[in-house]
Amino acid sequence: MKKEKKIKLIEELNELFSRHDSFYIVDFQGMTVSQATRLRKSIRQMGGVFKVIKNRLALRALKANLPKEVRDYFQKPTALAFPDGDPIALARFLKDFSAQNKILKIKGGVLQGYVFSGDKFDEVCRLSSRAELLAKVAYLMAYPLINLMRTFQAPLAQFGFMLSQLKNKK
Repeated sequence: MKKEKKIKLIEELNELFSRHDSFYIVDFQGMTVSQATRLRKSIRQMGGVFKVIKNRLALRALKANLPKEVRDYFQKPTALAFPDGDPIALARFLKDFSAQNKILKIKGGVLQGYVFSGDKFDEVCRLSSRAELLAKVAYLMAYPLINLMRTFQAPLAQFGFMLSQLKNKK
């Protein structure tokens, strides 16, 4: 590979690392071309990026502020999966794809600045997505107001029920 092409790839990886605070390091060894194409297409539809990289170029492009543990995962065939938006959705997709095809192995990754190993990937997949967490917070904020509204409505409803009972008696 020519030096100009390597420099261009390093700049592209630098941009990806600076733009995304989460990424997954994937071992794709044994994957067929059709499976890789299907995986790339699916991740692209989710808004993410799946990129097969050379380890040396990725190590040059890695931000200096990332811990050294991340650098240890760049051995053997490596690909990077960058989510655009919800990193948990991409993690779940990678887990499902891996389960269906029995090929992908997650070496590790960075989830919003926190480094995790491949052993912790299942725990990452079990996390709630951002949208789910926001929905839970909104529910918890609205629940006391709903109860207060029901408390104020109860006497009026009971009064109306009592009036209808009196009307039926007469």
